[in-house]
Amino acid sequence: MILIIDKCTYKKYNMVVTKFKRLLFIESAVRGVNVQTNRLKIKQAITEGETSLGIEFGSTRIKAVLIDNRYEKIASGSYEWENLLEDGFWTYNLVDIITGLQTAYSEMKQEVERNYGITIRKIGSIGFSAMMHGYMAFDSTGELLVPFRTWRNSTTGVAAKELTNQFQFNIPERWSIAHLYQAILNDEKHLPRIDCITTLAGYIHWLLTGNKAIGIGDASGMFPIDESTQDYNESMVKQFDDLIAAKGYPWKLKEILPKVYISGEQAGELTEIGAKILDRSRNLQPGTPICPPEGDAGTGMVATNSVRKRTGNISVGTSVFAMIVLEKELSKVYPEIDLVTTPNGSPVAMVHANNCSSDLNAWLGLFREFSEAMGQKVETDKLFDVMLNKALEADPDGGGLLSYGYFSGENITGLEKGRPLFVRSPESHFNLANFMRTHLFTAFGALKIGMGILTTEENVAIDRILAHGGLFKTPLVGQKIVAAAMNTPVSVMSTAGEGGAWGMAILASYMMNEDQKESLEDFLDKKVFEEVDGQEIYPDQIDVKGFEAFIERYRKGLVIEQAAVDNLML
Repeated sequence: MILIIDKCTYKKYNMVVTKFKRLLFIESAVRGVNVQTNRLKIKQAITEGETSLGIEFGSTRIKAVLIDNRYEKIASGSYEWENLLEDGFWTYNLVDIITGLQTAYSEMKQEVERNYGITIRKIGSIGFSAMMHGYMAFDSTGELLVPFRTWRNSTTGVAAKELTNQFQFNIPERWSIAHLYQAILNDEKHLPRIDCITTLAGYIHWLLTGNKAIGIGDASGMFPIDESTQDYNESMVKQFDDLIAAKGYPWKLKEILPKVYISGEQAGELTEIGAKILDRSRNLQPGTPICPPEGDAGTGMVATNSVRKRTGNISVGTSVFAMIVLEKELSKVYPEIDLVTTPNGSPVAMVHANNCSSDLNAWLGLFREFSEAMGQKVETDKLFDVMLNKALEADPDGGGLLSYGYFSGENITGLEKGRPLFVRSPESHFNLANFMRTHLFTAFGALKIGMGILTTEENVAIDRILAHGGLFKTPLVGQKIVAAAMNTPVSVMSTAGEGGAWGMAILASYMMNEDQKESLEDFLDKKVFEEVDGQEIYPDQIDVKGFEAFIERYRKGLVIEQAAVDNLML
């Protein structure tokens, strides 16, 4: 078919095409100008120190994130590490702690130099965060008296139960006070020499500022917090001192705990020595304001914009925890639920499970070995995408399969130690899809049991749950599984991949906020997340029923896991 048009029509057509091409050219030029303008603004921010840096010590990675004054990432660096089981305690050694800090900073600094041709000499504000809880005890010379005891240790069961009864307040095994009291019960030799105890984040902050400080969220994982005073609970501090008075230690509890700070406050500044420790090239100038050090729970809340009441977030990694900001106190003490705070001091119910992704990662590592043995090397992201998406093809309940990814003990289900375990019956529907779905389900098994207490027994209202962690880099799968487990809509924001280090950088930026009266909630809503996109998934009722069937099998099978602990010796 031949289309015939007259000269007039052709002329008009030609004019439209020319105009369209001109508009495309202008749009392309504007886009180029905008990119160039953006680049110049970022270079100026770096040069003038209008930036914020967050460094977080996670369970498998230390990450540094530098952001600009629009709260967008400029550069990042990281250091991979693993905890060690030494003399019966899960720990990280001081050499790795310092090496990781320096490496993460150095990688971030080098990325800035590559992309912008600038050497970082000053930073507007800095913040440090780390895995909450645990025990680091120092003498008056700054010597670490015993190896760092992490949140993963379940060696403090007796102490945790005694203190819970004493205070009528749940003291989890992970908390610093439980570690301290267990050491007292064990009559450990280092106790008389204690000058201070702190968390990993508190230690890094002290090392680089000389100030023994702690953010209120991290502090709430050391000792119970009084919401009215925004400080350690004085009556419980006195109870503890009375409890151990007969021991005759040369310290009182308040004397050895770090000072509590609230988000927005300055908790010190980078010293000359601190700058040299952080930046091995010694380009970084001292004097940077540093915000209160926080735990990974607090930075997770910030990174997901879930610090308002009735909001919650789920953080997925080696461990998994859900944080729900409460409207009112719980009616009674639950050993499965920690009561902590947001970085600005609001009460939070925290359900923390020690085990989440380690066993899943181990199995995927096995599949990687198989692939390589077959002569086919596979990229990590591709491996995760393919294997996790298989779970969407599975039977709703995982085909009758059962697994426990317990690398360590699990307080929620009452196991002091763990043994990774996979079991099935001859009737189980054993295929790859069900295998993957079962390992995703079990990653949230203990969390599901703890969350059930909040939603069923306490009728805690949750408007939204936001999720973050490496699992959610694969679209949809993790969200669908969590939505099924919680039976609640689950959102993942476009910033979720930045994680806690980005959240810590945001807290550092909040400290420098010009409007000192603006609440953290409003700051996040109006300035940080106003234009951030997110994806929300509602629970599929078929998935919900499938998870309920799985969790019933999970509860019944705990005796199998206990038998493995009792009889399978390491």
